[in-house]
Amino acid sequence: MGRGGPYGTHPGGGLHLLHGTRYEDVAVHTAPGRTRHHLALACVNALCVDIGARGHIPSWNCSVHDRASRLLSWSAGFRLVREYIRYAVGSPVGSRRNLSA
Repeated sequence: MGRGGPYGTHPGGGLHLLHGTRYEDVAVHTAPGRTRHHLALACVNALCVDIGARGHIPSWNCSVHDRASRLLSWSAGFRLVREYIRYAVGSPVGSRRNLSA
């Protein structure tokens, strides 16, 4: 099971919430063996409704190499605003390297 953020743990893993004054960044961990049950999508959608009810804007950050996260965010209604450069030990990570997020 995943560790939960302020919303605890659900059977599929954990939801984490990082927030500022305007945006709240959503992150999800799906427990092994619980993928493809649409649990993460249901939890993300519910969390986004909750974020909106507080007057904040849900946001999502993930590596361009993290296909599962990109698909989940797209399915939940998030759209790409801009790509960013990820740094590892002070060096930019090139697109040729196969690193997990």
